[in-house]
Amino acid sequence: MSELLVIGTLFLGMLLVMYALGVPVGIAMGATCVLVMLSPFGRGLNYGLISQQLLYGLNSFTLLAIPFYLLLGRLMNRIGMTQRIFDLANSMVGQFRGGIAHVNIVASMIFSGMSGLAVADAAGLGRVEYAAMRDQGYEKDISLGVTGSSAIIGPIIPPSVPIIIYAVLAEESIGQLFLGGIIPGILIGVFLMALVFLFVYLREYETEDSFDLADFWKSLKEAVFPLFAPLLIIGGILSGTFTATEAGAIAVVYTILLGMFVYRDLTLEGLFEELQYGMVETFSLTFIIGVASLYGLVALQLRLPILMADSITNFSTDPTVVMLLLVGLLLVVGTFMETIAAITILVPIFMPILDITGIDPLHFGIVMILTLMLGLLTPPFGVILFVLEKVTDATLEEAMKAVLPYYVPILLVLLLTIFIPEIVTYPVTTLMGA
Repeated sequence: MSELLVIGTLFLGMLLVMYALGVPVGIAMGATCVLVMLSPFGRGLNYGLISQQLLYGLNSFTLLAIPFYLLLGRLMNRIGMTQRIFDLANSMVGQFRGGIAHVNIVASMIFSGMSGLAVADAAGLGRVEYAAMRDQGYEKDISLGVTGSSAIIGPIIPPSVPIIIYAVLAEESIGQLFLGGIIPGILIGVFLMALVFLFVYLREYETEDSFDLADFWKSLKEAVFPLFAPLLIIGGILSGTFTATEAGAIAVVYTILLGMFVYRDLTLEGLFEELQYGMVETFSLTFIIGVASLYGLVALQLRLPILMADSITNFSTDPTVVMLLLVGLLLVVGTFMETIAAITILVPIFMPILDITGIDPLHFGIVMILTLMLGLLTPPFGVILFVLEKVTDATLEEAMKAVLPYYVPILLVLLLTIFIPEIVTYPVTTLMGA
């Protein structure tokens, strides 16, 4: 245990200190690797090993999915799919008591099948959702809470950028992980709606307008092309027509054609602008992944995963207990570390533990991402909190207080997912026979 403490402090401590000082996570991981190699515990600075591992970490066909899904989310925001999705959700559930709050959640569930990022949901759809709730007379706290908490559904219901990165690092199937996230994502939406129903009942909000079939059909016609995008992705993967990476590329082409020739909201200048932003985001993520592969190799040289696995298995070898311990660690990590950074750093360290204890990497992947989503709503580094501050009239403190009650339904879904693995595995075994 003492050896693990010394090596862990050296390896993780330096990284966390640099991260706390504001050093970008990719640079912090790379600097930690170099310092550890030069330390008495390291094997000396090996430039050939560093360059080889950086190249090896990016030598993956699966990683091609990242630029496609990042660009897809940006393009969908650009061509006005956000408002069309919101209008459809409003026509579906707007007539219920507290209808516009339910619309907020349903719209996020639909949009999550396109964006793949919680920040994209909060920044794009969140602005529309918050304004609509405030216009309907909802207090600021419930408007902020529903808007922020529903945004975390984005990386759980496919497609999902965090799932793609986990799949690459854990060497798991993107398609299977995409399917595994569907039921947990839907459950979060349902549980959030249940909490909203309780709030609107206690605050005595009035029922909205009655259901209008003509309005529903009109909204559905407007949204039919956007809705085809997630069907194209998931349907193509399930049918075996194309891989998750190819599905992303086809969805991007589909969205470009839709924006240019159907909605006419996308110009060549606008497309070029989104390509530029998409390339910058892709470079940032792939740089982190490349350095993370080196970080994982140095951790292996220090025997950190083996030492951690021994410490945990000495405490318990029960898969559920071990998963609860790892989830507890992730809840802490998620409060001060961004989701992508946490995945790239921890997955290489966790994989030996999963192998020894017999935890299904597919099941754990969804649990890990679901756990880290709470970090997006948690101070001091909750990214969604900062986005809410930007796109609404609320202060950061108001956003922090507003999302607190919504931890409860998310934690309930997390516990259900841990104790009932079939929530993740059933769609995979049923639809893909895995």
